[in-house]
Amino acid sequence: MTSTTTRTLALTVSGGTLDLTVTNDDQDQDQDQDQDQDRSRTFLMLHGGGGPQTVAPFARRLADERPARVITPVHPGFGGTARPDWLSDPAGIAEVYAALLDALDVHDVIVVGNSVGGWIAAELALLGSDRVSGVAIVNGVGIRVPGHPVADTHGLTPVELSRLSFHDPSKFRFDPSALSDEQRAVAAGNSAALRTYAGADMGDPTLRERLAKVAHPTVVLWGESDRVVDTGYGRAFAQAVPGAQFVSLPGTGHMPQMETPEQFLPVIWEFATTRD
Repeated sequence: MTSTTTRTLALTVSGGTLDLTVTNDDQDQDQDQDQDQDRSRTFLMLHGGGGPQTVAPFARRLADERPARVITPVHPGFGGTARPDWLSDPAGIAEVYAALLDALDVHDVIVVGNSVGGWIAAELALLGSDRVSGVAIVNGVGIRVPGHPVADTHGLTPVELSRLSFHDPSKFRFDPSALSDEQRAVAAGNSAALRTYAGADMGDPTLRERLAKVAHPTVVLWGESDRVVDTGYGRAFAQAVPGAQFVSLPGTGHMPQMETPEQFLPVIWEFATTRD
């Protein structure tokens, strides 16, 4: 059984102080005792523009199926949380998460970031924290690749966004009219926060060149059917990071952790454990 707890932590970074909502998925103590503790892993799971619900089921699944602890923060401004005015870009969020790892006193952390979470993961890698042992960029954004623009998703209907995001959109249909006023407000907040952090074109002209300084082992995973950021963009992302491995995921779109978790999980786990 997996135990899931959520709490709010007060963190201080160079920009100021903020309250960060963090969920922790871990196996219950009695089950932990039956596992090989030398092989346990800690993951920092960073969600994309869809919000924390796009990674929460996978975080629970990873902790349930492997000897893993999964830490999932909510990017400030997402999920109905507050965003301080001074926090306005992925590099700033990365600094917050470096402080989070310090506050939790965790080591040998595998950072997994999807979409804009992949951009944040890249910025966290560039900080060079010795608490991080590996980085997985999953259909990430943030760089600029001529001929491979990031799709403009702002203002799209849920149906239009699903067509870009999933290999099989029919499996992820929902009725927007069924959303409560609170859910609509959260979705609007997510969209506003994403635009603030990532800008209109979801990219930083300096990031691709700066990635040459990443020293952590890195894997770049890409759903082949992604129409938000195509495979050519993904290969360029991997080529920008020294020694990065590129893994293509067939039958998968922009969010492998949602669409094909049974394919995605073993790849992530192999990356986390092959350096033993």
